[in-house]
Amino acid sequence: MVSLPREFEIKMKKLLGAEYEEFLDSYDRPRNFGLRVNVDKISTEEFEKKAPFHLTKIPWTENGYYYEEQDMPARHPFYYAGLYYLQEPSAMTPASRLVSQPGDRVLDLCAAPGGKATELGARLHGKGVLVANDISASRAKALLKNVEVFGIRNSFIVNEVPAKLAENFPEFFDKILVDAPCSGEGMFRKDPAVAKVWEGNKPYECAKQQKEIITRAAQMLAPGGDLLYSTCTFSPEENEQVIQFLLDSREDMEIREIKPFEGFAPGCPDVAYEGWDSEESENRKMGSADLKKCVRIWPHKMAGEGHFLALLHKRVPEETAGEQKNDRVVSNKSETTVDEQKNQVQGGISDIKGIGKPETKALTEFFADVSMEMNWKQVEVRKGQVYLVPEALGARKGLVFLRNGLYLGEIRKDRFEPSQSFAMALKKKEYMAVIDLDYSDMRVEKYLRGETLDVDDIVAKNLQAASEADLPKAVRKRLEKGWQLVCVNGYPLGWGKLVNGTLKNKYHAGWRMKY
Repeated sequence: MVSLPREFEIKMKKLLGAEYEEFLDSYDRPRNFGLRVNVDKISTEEFEKKAPFHLTKIPWTENGYYYEEQDMPARHPFYYAGLYYLQEPSAMTPASRLVSQPGDRVLDLCAAPGGKATELGARLHGKGVLVANDISASRAKALLKNVEVFGIRNSFIVNEVPAKLAENFPEFFDKILVDAPCSGEGMFRKDPAVAKVWEGNKPYECAKQQKEIITRAAQMLAPGGDLLYSTCTFSPEENEQVIQFLLDSREDMEIREIKPFEGFAPGCPDVAYEGWDSEESENRKMGSADLKKCVRIWPHKMAGEGHFLALLHKRVPEETAGEQKNDRVVSNKSETTVDEQKNQVQGGISDIKGIGKPETKALTEFFADVSMEMNWKQVEVRKGQVYLVPEALGARKGLVFLRNGLYLGEIRKDRFEPSQSFAMALKKKEYMAVIDLDYSDMRVEKYLRGETLDVDDIVAKNLQAASEADLPKAVRKRLEKGWQLVCVNGYPLGWGKLVNGTLKNKYHAGWRMKY
């Protein structure tokens, strides 16, 4: 059993009352292992057919699964293809309860390492924008990698304090997730080291920061928008008291019901102010009755570690309590055909500012093989590096960011070299020349280790298929040399360059398999 801090035990006994012993017994149970499917790349039905793991559905999420520790999904090629993210089961709940849709402007304010941001971004399906921020520069780098592995095309990865973001994005976002830094009491079973460093004053210190964060988040929320606040801790100081603080300071915010599940426990209005745990309970100040709409996930009630969630809504001036308006028009533009895309490439690239004829030629030649839907008015070239920038953002000056949009690649000596992030954002059908391997093929692991591959057999099959389809000679020629999109069972892993039947490895050096 995990050794729990004595002060924490006393506090939980006061909070849980008769349930305390059952809560304590939960620390004798083994931790749960979970993965969440990337719904922008693969459906849950298809994943269940293809994944060679022992999976059990996590019932309170649509795309979450328990797996067995011996499955080791972090070593499988599908993990490198961004088909899933490894995440503690209860931690999947916040993003699942912030209902977003393609076209929304979404902010994950405390996003690293990316577990919730990747889910929010996947559900946008390339429409709208995801701004993912973390105040830590090192953690923001991990966030960037995870967003890129997931193939999210419309992201802005930022490394800023919330106050600076609020200056740049007043009432801008439709949906905001605040998974606030906390004392981590819900992680004691998963990571006993957290319990060892816990101190009784830590929840109070965290609460000060959390109140600042949620205040700035509310400033960035558009009228009619939703804000999901969550922590992985149990202390009321970091949960109900933070929500009550926001309600007391803003009349335009209200608590909304969260999609229920058996085992979700309600929030507690009677712990919403300091002194909830004092002996003078008859003088206790009660919080809003709506705090019961918040959700507490306890390890003795559900197969997860522990979480708190509150869904908040910002009313528009004419909106009454409980009503919700969202007048944003979401584009339902259908995908363009290959021929239409080629015409857009030729016309669109010529409109990019800051590039000459050699650069235009390099981009035109490469993107003739790409059928991914793109608005070339959103493409920027900065010192030879090419980016597809989310349309909704516009110019945001003075912010420290790691990536604004999708990094497509670099123009070098009048030729275009595609990036790793571009490969991850593509679908197999969106690129002409593909080397597709089964995950059982030893060449997949060699590719992920950065080795050169012999792919004569696959090239021969591709040429045979092109001949049977009576494709033009120019197309067949492209299948024999040049840039190839390397896939595992139809899902992109990265790039390779084909020369005389040998595939030179272009997989990102920093992402290579090391074991």
